[in-house]
Amino acid sequence: MNTAGHKDVTGLDLIPFRGVRYVPERVGSLAAVTSPPYDVVVRPDGLLHLESADPHNIVRLILPQATTPEARNQQAADTLHTWLAEGVLAPDAEPSLYVYEQRDSEILQRGVIGALRLSEAADGVVLPHEGVMPHVVEDRAALMRATSANLEPLLLTYRSDDPDGETEPDGATAVVERTARREPLLSTTTEDGFHHRLWAVTDPAEIAEIQSDLAHHQALIADGHHRWATNLRLRAEHPSPSAWDYGLVLLVDTARYPLRVRAIHRYLHRLPVSDALAALGDSFRIRTVEGPLDHALEALAETAAKGNAFLLAGDGAFHLIDDPSPELLARTIPNDHPVAWRTLDATVLHSTLLDHVWQIPDTPDHIAYIHDTAATVEKAERDGGTAILMHPVREEVVRDLARQGVTMPRKSTSFGPKPATGLVLRDLTF
Repeated sequence: MNTAGHKDVTGLDLIPFRGVRYVPERVGSLAAVTSPPYDVVVRPDGLLHLESADPHNIVRLILPQATTPEARNQQAADTLHTWLAEGVLAPDAEPSLYVYEQRDSEILQRGVIGALRLSEAADGVVLPHEGVMPHVVEDRAALMRATSANLEPLLLTYRSDDPDGETEPDGATAVVERTARREPLLSTTTEDGFHHRLWAVTDPAEIAEIQSDLAHHQALIADGHHRWATNLRLRAEHPSPSAWDYGLVLLVDTARYPLRVRAIHRYLHRLPVSDALAALGDSFRIRTVEGPLDHALEALAETAAKGNAFLLAGDGAFHLIDDPSPELLARTIPNDHPVAWRTLDATVLHSTLLDHVWQIPDTPDHIAYIHDTAATVEKAERDGGTAILMHPVREEVVRDLARQGVTMPRKSTSFGPKPATGLVLRDLTF
């Protein structure tokens, strides 16, 4: 692939690539071969559902199933090579940037997919806001080594010079808007109700217009911290210059297309709700709120606007906990971070509740991170643990902390809509 970027770029350096896409005539439907990102698939039910949707569903690459990690990764590599050889997947004829649109009844999101030059957080070009789990990075790295492919784009956001998203766009956003009026390469609607469209941008002048604009911007990682850390690890393993110097990303201008920010909830496998509440003593205020779930979440939102608040569920009721003891917070939360970090719900949850009050290690056999609110409650009620429902953080808080170089507790946010996996892949051998 072409790895020639701009020599003096201090901002985002995005280059075209030969996208690998499903050949529509070789699959049941494009919707049936796509998947949510690997970490959003609810295993095992969601995985089995996707595998059965079409024999060529992308989960067979991003979440291969075998008895050992080595066998799983080799299976993914073999499957990718087989699908390419059989014409199920095929590379586009020429390098492109891709305009990608997602739309449902509530939101319209458009952005640009390309290969982005990788940069460390210290460079200030791409800003992470969450920590990562080393074992997940190693798992993703092993898969990428085996397949030599970027199977899923990261979701990155940047802010154009249009502060309100209301003026006539220019630069990259102008190209996005012009392209969206053309006939798309593909169009499909997935079972979650989202309509997806994809266009290729191959005109050198339009590519240059996008590149010159993005070269003046920094980006926030909205979704994909583990994939970003994986890309950085693999870049370090390969001599530069190479295709490993770049990673697959979707860049969205949130001045024009604000993302939804949702919470990621926690499920505590081994802690029943009764024990969780008893351990709180008088360090938090505890109130039982009426259901259904939507009503309880409204109570959480109202309370979270005034301070730290969480909703516990799993015993058939909803328990709102808030108003933590200032003395307890002072003892348990590190004071070497900005106030905005110390007062995050995720900080209080991890530093005060999980580490101190409940003394629960942050490992997969103790804590699960679940995006779907109802699924978190259902799992707790079915399995006897505790669901901790969170209220989402505002994007501006996330961005401000990231610009200060402050990392939030991992899984603090869920930005969306997330790009569907399987619409365009990047094979590093092309």
